[in-house]
Amino acid sequence: MSAPMSADRFLAALRAEGLTVVEVGSWRTHNRNHKGPWGPVNGVMIHHTVTSGAAYTVALCRDGDSALPGPLCHGVITKDGHVHLVGYGRANHAGAGDSDVLAAVVAEKRLPPDHHADTDGNRHFYGFECENLGDGEDPWPAVQLDAIARAAAAVCRVHGWGSPSVIGHLEWQPGKIDPKGFTMDSMRARVAERLK
Repeated sequence: MSAPMSADRFLAALRAEGLTVVEVGSWRTHNRNHKGPWGPVNGVMIHHTVTSGAAYTVALCRDGDSALPGPLCHGVITKDGHVHLVGYGRANHAGAGDSDVLAAVVAEKRLPPDHHADTDGNRHFYGFECENLGDGEDPWPAVQLDAIARAAAAVCRVHGWGSPSVIGHLEWQPGKIDPKGFTMDSMRARVAERLK
C-alpha cells in the first residue's frame, strides 16, 4: 500500500526501464480526481483496447467518450512498444472489482476468482491500455509484450512490489476478458524476470 508516485517520478521510472515514452499534451494534470481519491495504490492493471491504429487508440484513451470520459488509463502501449502517457491521477480504467482480489494483490498472494464488484479499482491501480483488438487473433508483437512487462516492472520497482501486484482486468472485474491473447501468468513471469 503506497501513495502514488509523482508524475515526474513515473516518467523517470518508465524511461529508466528502457522504454520509449511519448508525452501526450498535459498528461500530468489530466485525471478524474474530482470523482474521488487516487490512492493508496496497490498494483498495476493491464487492459486491451479493442482498437486498431496507434493515433486513434491514444486519442480514445486520452479523451474517452460520452459514456466514459478520459483518461481511460495512465499509459497506452501501442504495437510498436511505445508508451504514450495520457493521464495521471485517477483514471477510468479499472471500475468496480472484487475486494478479495484486492486483498490478494496487497498480500502478493495467488488471486482468487473474481466474483464481486464491490471495490473502487480506479483508486487502487495504475492502468496500462494496450493496443489490440482483443479477439484472440490480433497478434501481440514481441516488442509490445516486452514493453508491457517493462512498464509494469517500472511501477513495481518504485513501490517495492513483486510481480503478483500486476493483474489483468479479467482478474479484477467479473465479465471482463482483457487482456486476451496472452496469459497474465506469463506476463507476471516476464515482470518477475525483469525485477530480478
